[in-house]
Amino acid sequence: MDLGKSKWILKKCTLSDKSAQKEFNITEKEIIKAINDGKLQYRENYIHGNPYIRLLRDEVESFVNEKYGNKYLKKQKLKNELKEVQKELKSLMARMNVLEKRKIEIQKVLMNDI
Repeated sequence: MDLGKSKWILKKCTLSDKSAQKEFNITEKEIIKAINDGKLQYRENYIHGNPYIRLLRDEVESFVNEKYGNKYLKKQKLKNELKEVQKELKSLMARMNVLEKRKIEIQKVLMNDI
């Protein structure tokens, strides 16, 4: 199998143009220019009838690294990781609150039965 083509089907190896904009803090114009300059490969896809551009993650990272530098790229990756950690913590806190309430309910029932 051609490794260049296999990246298009592997999980986490591609991302949409909108995700690239959010994740790497780049603009749609920058993405289009990089595509036109031959720096980024792309595929047109559709979801629910709406078109979007699919890009290879490693090419986007290389483009951002080339344009803004390695420090910028690392900073963007850390910002995204922080968002994910905060999201997970929020989810865990909500789950913990539900479990705490259930624990109290169970303890009340146990105390009343004794």
